[in-house]
Amino acid sequence: MGWLRAGASVPQQQTIRDFAASRARAVKDIQAKLPRGRRAGMPRIKRKRAALPTLNYTRRGFRLKDGRLHLAGGIVLTVVWSRALPADPSSVRVYQDSLGHWYASFVLATESQPLPSTGRVLGVDWGVKEIATTTSDAHDLPHPQYGKNVARRLARYQRMMARRKPARGQAASRGYRRARRQAAKVHKKAVRQRQDTGRKWAKSVVRDHDAIAVEDFRPRFLAKSTLARKAADAAIAATKTALIEMGRRHGRDVCLVHPAHTTMDCGSCGARTKHALPLSERTYTCTACGAVSPRDKNSARVMLVRAGLNPAGAEGARPAGAPLPQAA
Repeated sequence: MGWLRAGASVPQQQTIRDFAASRARAVKDIQAKLPRGRRAGMPRIKRKRAALPTLNYTRRGFRLKDGRLHLAGGIVLTVVWSRALPADPSSVRVYQDSLGHWYASFVLATESQPLPSTGRVLGVDWGVKEIATTTSDAHDLPHPQYGKNVARRLARYQRMMARRKPARGQAASRGYRRARRQAAKVHKKAVRQRQDTGRKWAKSVVRDHDAIAVEDFRPRFLAKSTLARKAADAAIAATKTALIEMGRRHGRDVCLVHPAHTTMDCGSCGARTKHALPLSERTYTCTACGAVSPRDKNSARVMLVRAGLNPAGAEGARPAGAPLPQAA
């Protein structure tokens, strides 16, 4: 923890506040899950000395002058700006990633950038074979499998790390540090590819539709299934977050739909099957109206119906003058 001890008092005090807030949230979550009458113990907090450097500076701990970042303690940084700041920041977080690169993340208030109306709506269903299946064939997001493409290289560097792992109490060798950096570089590349693909897809969806019905899918349970590796490579949660943030930025309505029984309901008449469909059955056939469609496409239309968008067809076109529902 030398990097924290050698810093100014502003990030040190902010670290204490962040630790207290995270511990209070963890205790509250544990107590909410326990039966009435039982008390929760202390939560397990990640040790700070095992984490990479992260310093939070409030408004009185930093300033911007001539394109340079001045931090408390007489530290002056030359920042490579990705884009101009639209407003004065209220705080900044300076952190280091696994490759040793330093980043500055600014917190500031921004205004919505509304896009022109299109009169179209879209339903989104999340999956593993395809990350996002929508009611529009042009906006489906296939699984790019970035993690699978780099798995061989990543396994090679991890084997090198295992062979050169130092004994307890000994310093790591140069070969071990080089292999660890190469493994981190390969992993970071896959992460950035997922983020870039998710943001570009979210921007195209938000640009072409006024309202979006999104399945409120929580993929945490997939980590305990046989699809854990493929689900992690899909990054469903990150793509969903990017879609919600992009919709908020451009003033679009993003409706979160409860995912229960979406594979059992019919997107045409609303009838529900008497039994759950197995994963091997990829075609949905309604026993009430006789509609036949791919399973994920039917679930995407169910999202529109539950959100109250009521599309006129599979492409999600709305009647002229029809009002849009409020975002959930």
